[in-house]
Amino acid sequence: MVIILNVFGLLFLATLSVTASLKVSDSASYYFYFFHQVLYGLLPGLILGFIAFKTPIPLIKKIAPWILLANLIVLSLVFLPFFGFKFWGAKRWLNLGFASLQPSEFFKITAILYLSAWLSNRVSDVNQKGWISKAKTGYYNLLYIFIPFAVFLALISVILILQPDVSTLGVISLTLLAVYFSAKTPLWHSLSIVVGGIGALLLLIKFEPYRLDRLLIFLHPETDPLGKGFQIKQSLIALGSGGFFGKGLGMSSQKFGFLPQAMTDSVFAIMGEELGIIGCLILVALFVFFFWLGIKVARSSNDRFSKLAAIGITFWITLQAFINMASSVGIFPLAGIPLPFFSYGGSHLVTELIGIGLLLNISKNT
Repeated sequence: MVIILNVFGLLFLATLSVTASLKVSDSASYYFYFFHQVLYGLLPGLILGFIAFKTPIPLIKKIAPWILLANLIVLSLVFLPFFGFKFWGAKRWLNLGFASLQPSEFFKITAILYLSAWLSNRVSDVNQKGWISKAKTGYYNLLYIFIPFAVFLALISVILILQPDVSTLGVISLTLLAVYFSAKTPLWHSLSIVVGGIGALLLLIKFEPYRLDRLLIFLHPETDPLGKGFQIKQSLIALGSGGFFGKGLGMSSQKFGFLPQAMTDSVFAIMGEELGIIGCLILVALFVFFFWLGIKVARSSNDRFSKLAAIGITFWITLQAFINMASSVGIFPLAGIPLPFFSYGGSHLVTELIGIGLLLNISKNT
């Protein structure tokens, strides 16, 4: 199924990116962005995914903290003038000369592996409720489980807010919360994190007015159809003009400069225009099937680390897919989240293929 998603995603990108490729330079190939995605996304993703597939699970668990530390160091480099560069007011990328790298994308998988390893070391197979009871004072869960997890989330939040990359922070936070909840932690832990997250989001909206503008435009895009509401309006036009069966692959008119971010944030809208409601529903069904298979792998896992890691990877990719699709149809604010296996961008494709390699690794060891 993942092969189908990747092949179809690349085929779709090949037709979608022609217009953007011609804008690079007069000598650029019609398939400049397609070849760039293959060379810097698909190929390294397949190599690293194969390494993740062949690496023993106990070794992955052992080195998970060191991988996270390395990712944190690389993530901090985006703030340095020589390494990091700004794009649309955000410092999220590293300049490698021949290509750019977005370390926050890799942080999704490294944070999942670290939290899964950390939680699995604190879970008891003997205790029916799951958690080790080293102290009978009743404070063990609070001091040694909940507070370290909250501090970990706070550290991630500070780093990503400074970039700023609140959308990625939201995906990572919800994914880690799903892993934390799946480890049979007390329910009030997760509820407290949710309440705290909502409060933090309100503060971010208060101190950065553009986030409030994005929310208001989501609720009432007709108030500024040629400005801040332009992308969502054009996205809905693309989806509506596709009808049930679409105009045909490669026959989109919205990709010719009408719909912003057609290769990344709005790729689902172009798909709706070319393949219609039927094509969109098939894609939704594929991601639902992916979620079911991932949970099936998790439930069949022999150890808690593999189980939690499989849940995290499955939840992350599925959540990211549905946020992208929901924002394209106007039932979720525009978040700048790529559609897995489809949106242009090498960093997210590499991390997704690493995640697939890990899922296959966990599956073969069940």
